[in-house]
Amino acid sequence: MAYTIQQIATALGAQALGAADLEVDSVAEPAEAGPRHLALAMTPDYAETLGQGRALAAVIWPGADWQALGLRAAIVAPRPRYVMSGLTALLDPGQGWDTGRHPSAVIDPDAELGEGVSVGPLAVIGKGAKIGKDSIIGPQTYVGNDAEIGAGAYLREGVRIGARVVIGARFIAQPGAVIGGDGFSFVTPELSTVETARATLGDPGTGGAQSWARIHSLGGVTIGDDVEIGANSTIDRGTIRNTTIGNGTKIDNLVMIGHNVSIGNDCLLCGHVGIAGSTRIGNNVVLAGKTGVSDNVFIGDNVITGGGTIVLANIPAGQVMLGYPAMKMETTMEVFKGLRRLRRLFDDVSHLKKTVSKPPHNT
Repeated sequence: MAYTIQQIATALGAQALGAADLEVDSVAEPAEAGPRHLALAMTPDYAETLGQGRALAAVIWPGADWQALGLRAAIVAPRPRYVMSGLTALLDPGQGWDTGRHPSAVIDPDAELGEGVSVGPLAVIGKGAKIGKDSIIGPQTYVGNDAEIGAGAYLREGVRIGARVVIGARFIAQPGAVIGGDGFSFVTPELSTVETARATLGDPGTGGAQSWARIHSLGGVTIGDDVEIGANSTIDRGTIRNTTIGNGTKIDNLVMIGHNVSIGNDCLLCGHVGIAGSTRIGNNVVLAGKTGVSDNVFIGDNVITGGGTIVLANIPAGQVMLGYPAMKMETTMEVFKGLRRLRRLFDDVSHLKKTVSKPPHNT
């Protein structure tokens, strides 16, 4: 669908310059943009490549000379990258799925589907499930018995929602996301070597081999409004109480959230994050890629972890952490610098040992 520069600027609350009636139907990077593209030249570095393409219009930064850049029209916003949120939503063509209920979908007669709900091919919706209005249930998606999903949900292909999971409005789940699987919870008849090793910080004891008995998950999963779950991410149900995810939290691909975990509002969990059972995470927390969080720890509001951080203990609110084990970022950087200097230190010590070990010269 084509839009004029003025229509886009109005929708984004931005300013249109030049030929505001010029039409575009998609976006592109400057070097690859054609006459029907809106080029994303949001910084001077990106704008340098405009000449490699054929764009007539672009999103530019405040104060940029759009005419000197060879453009016929431009859109200016105080925070150009933020404009991308509304711009990509406006121009997203979606997956091209048909509306309505596909004849191959299996919908239990006791399920309740709101007005305007679309159900794709081979989807299954269980007994007593409730799905809010204007939701899209993608192909091969499963919604379990008595699950509840709020209005405006968008479940991509192959999403799995377990029984009795409760999800708020405007939920988005990418392909392969699984919500409501059983927690990884097992116990031995007597104290296991793992428990002994943890209590003693290393000594496994002398206990013999034991079989693991399964602890079933009786709790559920409760997810707030405006939450997004990435592809192939998993959220386990609680053992007794529910696993909970707060409003506005965004979860990347391949993230694992264990049983009984509680995550606050507006958190950002990047790819490969793993959170062990019964961990509590506050609001506005950002866990960078491959962050691992041990079980039964607390992470306060506004904490940020760097990539690959391993959290083994509680973190107070507002800290920026990095490393294994997690330490304040500035402390970890000093440790890294010290490691790089070790070779030089060893050489200096070796030289000193040779010097002091030489017999004194006779005078």
